[in-house]
Amino acid sequence: MSSKAPNTQRRNVTRDRIVKAAAGLLREQGAAAVTTRRVAHEAGLQPPALYRFFQDKDDLLDAAAEHVFAEHVEGKQATAPSDDPVEDLRAGWNTQIGFGLANPYVYGLLLDPARARDTPAQVKGVRILAERVHRIAAAGRLRVSEERAVNLIRAAGVGTVHTLLTLPPGQSDPHLADAAFDAVARAILVDEPAVSAQDSAAVVAAFRTLLPELSGLSKTEAALLDEWLQR
Repeated sequence: MSSKAPNTQRRNVTRDRIVKAAAGLLREQGAAAVTTRRVAHEAGLQPPALYRFFQDKDDLLDAAAEHVFAEHVEGKQATAPSDDPVEDLRAGWNTQIGFGLANPYVYGLLLDPARARDTPAQVKGVRILAERVHRIAAAGRLRVSEERAVNLIRAAGVGTVHTLLTLPPGQSDPHLADAAFDAVARAILVDEPAVSAQDSAAVVAAFRTLLPELSGLSKTEAALLDEWLQR
């Protein structure tokens, strides 16, 4: 067996120690606390060792924020779906809002436009949301396209967390997150599963979920039909 394998494993273990140390400092004290000296001390290393794994502090901060968010996403992924896709969406919303409020420093880094990038955890988080929206569409409860619903939910969630984190002391609104979800729900959901042409948008959204199962259509035909339905 190649000697590179143990060396790679040791490097991964050491890098993981560094990231976890940085993540702990970031969560508890913010980006300013993530210094080379403090992270190295927490990880049981000499400060120069960090530069064998990360180019600079920004690189380390990105890895720390990704680590914290990845743990959050794994928890969401482990949650089994219920029989009510709308309630599952609400539960996911509450979990996401709770994460943002409990991790303001991490959330700030993840949403910083200057650092914006699609990390694996962020991509997985959006996919989980899209899957929940897809279940609602399949149930005939969606009045807009799945893409529009996902984007509206994400936009409202970011705005809600940002607002709650920046409200002056004593002016917090404990019901704001629920009100924001209810507003989004009214914009994207129909009250009952679509059963007639009166709910044409919901019918279209539900039908789009069936396209992958229409084996009689070629990929090109399915794509064309999907384009028509979106229009």
